[in-house]
Amino acid sequence: MTGAADLASGKGHRDENFPVASRLVRPELRGPILAFYRFARAADDVADHPTAPPAEKLEQLARMEAGLRGDAGASPAGEALRAVLRERGLTDAHALDLLEAFRRDVTKLRYADWAELMDYCRYSASPVGRFVLDLHGEPRALWPLNDALCTALQVINHLQDCGKDFGALDRVYVPLDVLEAEGIGVEAIGAGQGSPALLRVIADLARRTQGLLDQARPFAAGIADRRLALEVGVIQALAESLAARLTRRDPLSQRVHHRPVEAVGLALRGALGVAAGRLGRRLSGGRLRPYGGPG
Repeated sequence: MTGAADLASGKGHRDENFPVASRLVRPELRGPILAFYRFARAADDVADHPTAPPAEKLEQLARMEAGLRGDAGASPAGEALRAVLRERGLTDAHALDLLEAFRRDVTKLRYADWAELMDYCRYSASPVGRFVLDLHGEPRALWPLNDALCTALQVINHLQDCGKDFGALDRVYVPLDVLEAEGIGVEAIGAGQGSPALLRVIADLARRTQGLLDQARPFAAGIADRRLALEVGVIQALAESLAARLTRRDPLSQRVHHRPVEAVGLALRGALGVAAGRLGRRLSGGRLRPYGGPG
């Protein structure tokens, strides 16, 4: 029987657009984060395989869920994550939510509007940050800010990769109503260069994503764990830069991804901004907020 490993892309955590378990995170917590990432990566590779039949993909995702729930021999990735969750006393709900998103990736190729896309991101993006917060013992009151940031990261990835997703998988995350409002269809995404109408669509969605990032900006200030707060500050800075680029660049024909030197500069700016804010609150006698309020 074909296994999830047979559908693997070979992509690892260092290949992602945003940091995964970077050295900013406490060393003892990197292993659990990477176990969660490997589970998500295996499921993502199954859903995104260009030639595997949908029925086979759904079967592999079902096996991953079985392994996560304790079915020995069903899925190495599922069983490995289950062991980590049990050791740490953490819920499997976030991993199960991810599997729901990957099932949608197999069966749902179009999104009618922004609200439908946001519902998808509730399962595909938010659970990742929620898991990391739970692992660090942070309060659930931070979830709305986490969800805004994680959703923004997801939409940025969708916009950057819209041509590839359409060409390889006939999958379109760009909401249909926004395309229709500009008088174009999904075929515009398959061109080698974005038309003026498509670029207006991309820019509009990027501006909506900037709105999510505005909501997420207080997130790092509300995190008690200093190292995690710095990592969130780095991710926020990288995401804000990419969203701004997408308001003026064509992801079909122009580079949107950061070059390494650009990413390093933005990461330093994001981390230093968070560090300065925390120091300022200490010097002024303020407390670090348990919830990410302004400041």
